[in-house]
Amino acid sequence: MSSSDLELGRPLSAAYNPPVRRSNDVDVDDDGKQKRTGTTWTAAAHIITAVVGSGVLSLAWSTAQLGWVAGPVTLVVFAVITYYTSVILAECYRAGGDQVAGKRNYTYMDAVESYLGGRQVWFCGLCQYVNLVGTEIGYTITASISAAAVYKSNCFHKNGHSADCSVYTTMYMVVFGVVQIFFSQLQSLHEVAWLSVLAAIMSFSYSAIAVGLSLAQTISGPTGKTTISGTVIGVDVDLSHKIWQALQALGNIAFAYSYSLVLIEIQDTVKSPPAESKTMRKANMLAVPATTAFYMLCGCLGYAAFGNAAPGNMLTGFGFYEPYWLIDFANACIVVHLVGAYQVYAQPVYAAVESWAASRWPGSGFVTRERPLAVGRLRLRVNAFRLAWRTAFVVACTAVAAVMPFFNDVLGLLGAVGFWPLTVYFPVEMYIRQRKMERFSVKWVALQSLSAVCFVVTLASAVASVEGIAESLTHYVPFMSKL
Repeated sequence: MSSSDLELGRPLSAAYNPPVRRSNDVDVDDDGKQKRTGTTWTAAAHIITAVVGSGVLSLAWSTAQLGWVAGPVTLVVFAVITYYTSVILAECYRAGGDQVAGKRNYTYMDAVESYLGGRQVWFCGLCQYVNLVGTEIGYTITASISAAAVYKSNCFHKNGHSADCSVYTTMYMVVFGVVQIFFSQLQSLHEVAWLSVLAAIMSFSYSAIAVGLSLAQTISGPTGKTTISGTVIGVDVDLSHKIWQALQALGNIAFAYSYSLVLIEIQDTVKSPPAESKTMRKANMLAVPATTAFYMLCGCLGYAAFGNAAPGNMLTGFGFYEPYWLIDFANACIVVHLVGAYQVYAQPVYAAVESWAASRWPGSGFVTRERPLAVGRLRLRVNAFRLAWRTAFVVACTAVAAVMPFFNDVLGLLGAVGFWPLTVYFPVEMYIRQRKMERFSVKWVALQSLSAVCFVVTLASAVASVEGIAESLTHYVPFMSKL
């Protein structure tokens, strides 16, 4: 996603003026931009990279709340819904329904503007930016917990599993925030492309380690008690907690599958012919089943290993103690991954505010003046407004994370907030508008029913996550969280 294409409070397409194509130029596409070279395989790789992340670590806990039947079934249902809505969203890449010659929509908001327009664009922007900011808070929490887990793992190895190795996570959040303040001064994602590649490698590394450790624990034992319906009322939880945690588990699973936010941007890397929508259909067919199979391994093997007492985070809940060096490496991979992922999600927010400020105060040196700065061999351009605003943003996200450092509750809320509007509602509404479906036709009713059901699930999951956060806050001292 190009951060320069993002502006606050206006359609993203309004920020982009494609160059005029020269008739004798064979190295450009129909919009005058550099010729795209993406294929089914590269698009599938982008999707998998976007999907597989820290959300995978909560799947064992989510399966424990739902049980052997509802857990895997829920994973499959979310996969089917995500696949279908991703396919119809890909159909909206070109405006006007022409999948070969229609005007390209470079971003998700471009597509919403082309098909729905008006207040829908604002609603889409609100959902996107709330999700982006919330993800930054979630990443700060997750990174600090993983960093603290490295210390705790070494402490257990040295002093025994019964030792008091508790450690405050707030100081790790502060360190993570300081690192992000530095990286946030890089102007765009192009300058941290290497960090994104490294982050993707780290993501697969720690996910594979979690699966491997769960498999080893399942084979060698001892394993936790598992049941058809998951946690047992009256034994593991009471009735109200069973309901709330089951709903929260749905939000966690939704968070693990969310990638609609960047699907249009991925599609914009694909070459044509054939039509980009056909390529993306194949890419989704490759990526979603592969991701689902991986999630099944994480959720089911994790549940088999830990049973109904599965930790909220597979690698920091200390169901695993040994080999401690492997657990340390996995948690270090999480931290490195989230350093890069934080910037991927933050850059659009930075660009939105800075574009708005530049248009609001074009003559202000504080907002627009760039000053060169050399740090060793690194050459930077420092802008006073960028330095102040980005630092304030990171500090604010870090402070909120320190006040609410609740891994599962926050992931559930993020999944709920992003799932219905971005994964279901907008793709369904744009597809209906594109195909000019008659109201109350069979397909129209089916699509609207899907959207309505997903809205109810999203609302219930969001309420459950908020309830979980509220309950956690009742016995939590701010800035004093321990792992």
